Amino acid sequence: MSGVGAWIRYGDPVSSEQVRFAAEHYCAAILQPWETGAARELKRLRPDMTVLAYKCLSSVRSYEPGPVYSSGVSFAEAEAAAVALEDDDDGGGWFATRLDGARIEWERYPGHWQMKVWEPGYQRRWVENVLAEFHGSPFDGVLADNDVFDDYYGLNLPIPGAADMSVLRTALGDLVNAAGTALNSVGKILVPNIAESRRETGRWAAHAAYGGGFEEVWLGYGPEHLFDPATAEAQLPQAGGPGLSILRVPTDGNDQHPNFLYGLSAFWIFGEGRGAYSATAHDDYSRTQHAPELDWQLGPPRGRPQGRGHTWWREFEGGFAAVNFNRDGRRRRKVRIPAGMVDDAGRPAPSSCILPPQRGVLFRRRG
Repeated sequence: MSGVGAWIRYGDPVSSEQVRFAAEHYCAAILQPWETGAARELKRLRPDMTVLAYKCLSSVRSYEPGPVYSSGVSFAEAEAAAVALEDDDDGGGWFATRLDGARIEWERYPGHWQMKVWEPGYQRRWVENVLAEFHGSPFDGVLADNDVFDDYYGLNLPIPGAADMSVLRTALGDLVNAAGTALNSVGKILVPNIAESRRETGRWAAHAAYGGGFEEVWLGYGPEHLFDPATAEAQLPQAGGPGLSILRVPTDGNDQHPNFLYGLSAFWIFGEGRGAYSATAHDDYSRTQHAPELDWQLGPPRGRPQGRGHTWWREFEGGFAAVNFNRDGRRRRKVRIPAGMVDDAGRPAPSSCILPPQRGVLFRRRG
């Protein structure tokens, strides 16, 4: 396998040059569901790569022409259900509505319409559609986006059918379970984008049980908004599975941003390189993000993670990683580096380094 990178790629159309680069440098890819040609080529070039198709759990998009959609239910299907169910108690059919009956369009995302994810008919159609679309597909499974925890899109609860966010969380858990069970039955996996699982014991393990989980805000919300040590460390078990853990750390879009190595070091220390890792700017999903260290295979660990004062390190058969989760500028940490290590340019590593807050380092073993 080449590297531990995750290619989060559901923006502009995919080019053949990007597909070739991805096959050389990534171990997992997330594409739009209509990119079947790119998925097929990736699997031809790299049969071991996990290639997932994007599907939204919580919305339909009125701007998509079809016939393939980024949601499990199309806007046209939702419109038809609204007509067929116009006399239901809440109104709106499968569209979630405000107290005055108006449909709910997501803030900052025009053309995205909130669905009644708690409605059994919507859940059944979502699972039926996705199962039919991906049975026999070149994709290995589905990345299920917007497995939400809080109100990120201006729903402003209560609304008819949902007094608070616990209704949506419970319903999405049911939908993940149904979809994951159905996809697994035909040899496909489900990897939800599991929001803020650290806030609910067992949430990550339960939602990742059908093939893995995606954490879109690992170690921070934005390039300058990284988590405090306790919050960062609450996310660390996600690196260990179950299934394929895809972890994204926020940057400003520059692949030399220090957050790239900050997250990658933690990924190795606590996940042992078993999942897939990415570092991108917000919604920056049209490029091939890359740093040389993303291609490294550090091998099996030589012992468990070692730590002191929110600074952690671990030696591997093929290298060494260290990370400092502190964000106080006074909490710089001295870390000893095992002998025989080199940096990305092949230069000998020092015997120790001073690691600033919210920074990480990686070294390879010489030769």
